[in-house]
Amino acid sequence: MKCRVIGMWGGFPKENGPCSGYLIEQDEFKVLLDCGSGVLTNVQKYVDLNNINHVLLSHYHYDHFSDIGAYLFSRLVNTKIGNTDEALHVYGPDDEEMKRRVEEIEYCEFSTIDKNSELHIGPFRFTFMRNNHPIETYSIKIESGHKKIVYTSDTSYTSKLIEFAADADLLIAESSLYDGMDGSASGHMTSSEAGMLAYQSKAKKVILTHLPHYGELEELLASALNEGNHAIELARPGVLIEL
Repeated sequence: MKCRVIGMWGGFPKENGPCSGYLIEQDEFKVLLDCGSGVLTNVQKYVDLNNINHVLLSHYHYDHFSDIGAYLFSRLVNTKIGNTDEALHVYGPDDEEMKRRVEEIEYCEFSTIDKNSELHIGPFRFTFMRNNHPIETYSIKIESGHKKIVYTSDTSYTSKLIEFAADADLLIAESSLYDGMDGSASGHMTSSEAGMLAYQSKAKKVILTHLPHYGELEELLASALNEGNHAIELARPGVLIEL
């Protein structure tokens, strides 16, 4: 499996720095996790949009899904001019308005996910855990063969994450807040909590994502590393992780 970070900023994008988006690949099969602001432009540096036919949305905050509307129109236009003949499949939490928006565009389909869902898409198996966040949000586990990627999406810390992420080959852990801040109300983790999750889950490689637009990110990284797992890095747009 491969994971390419398309974007990782929380809230809003930077210049040439998109919000959440991660391209998961194996044997030329591709799935996009989240499609936040700036993702659709930047993912095209690495892949033709017509070669991604499945998009999983963890939740419906703009920094995780705002580019999906443009993706729907891309599929409509590219199908009509003969560049693709496969529907764009969008998966996300149950929401009638989202289902309507997706399916009112030709050649696009919507399917719901919840904590009991198990999806088999190409070579991948997807399972989900409900997060602590102001709206319905899911952590996503992707497995193929003996490899495992876990993406926390947005959540405050909960011990349930430890079992869900246990022995992940790659843990993509949100780290929206600096050590000493309280993310319980906003539904986000601090850097030390992300580091604690990395250590207790025994993740083999960890990237910190959903990064804040303020403070010194090296301090964020240092406090995460201080929890004991030394295989932690900051996410960077375009970085490719091969498992």
